[in-house]
Amino acid sequence: MKPFFFVCLVIVFSLMGCAVGRIEEPKFDLIERSGDFEIRQYAPTIVAETTVDGDFYDAPNEGFRRLAGYIFGKNKSKDKIAMTAPVSMTDSASQKIAMTAPVSQVSSPTQSGVNQWLITFTMPSSYTMESLPTPEDSRVRLKQVSGYKAAVLKFSGFNSDDKVKKSTELLQAFMRERNLKPASAPMYARYNPPWTPWFMRRHELIIPIVQ
Repeated sequence: MKPFFFVCLVIVFSLMGCAVGRIEEPKFDLIERSGDFEIRQYAPTIVAETTVDGDFYDAPNEGFRRLAGYIFGKNKSKDKIAMTAPVSMTDSASQKIAMTAPVSQVSSPTQSGVNQWLITFTMPSSYTMESLPTPEDSRVRLKQVSGYKAAVLKFSGFNSDDKVKKSTELLQAFMRERNLKPASAPMYARYNPPWTPWFMRRHELIIPIVQ
């Protein structure tokens, strides 16, 4: 690759990263930071969510299409809603079960033997439950989320199943060192579109904490 072409690619990808940085993200107060680990207090928010059957790689794509359809106008008012970050996914089968040991990001199978995931978009803070348009797709739901404290591990690069598992184990070890108890299953958050080069991708593992 010619040096000039490589420099142009870096500039383009950097501009893309800046554009992503202007997208609204969930609001939180930073309580503690230790390297790539953080403890945060998240503010209340509203999410659009959908439950998807599939594996770790295919389920987010289907969930993204449903939720993107909603914010791009597939709603009763035909309104377009600003995109936010991240796109999050949680093991639906263990979403409400507190964990005492490392948990795999591979979802527990349903009775039909298919894995199930909960995919969520955070809604812009300017909206309320009353002002958000009603989804046309019955598989898309709106939900008010109360403020919560969470332990977070930030990482970059590819989001392989093994890497997410390892990150989950590291975050759980960080919590055990501080005697923090998980309130629910880990949530994997992806901040960049799939065409973002691997070295610029931003990911987070988030585990809500019992307060």
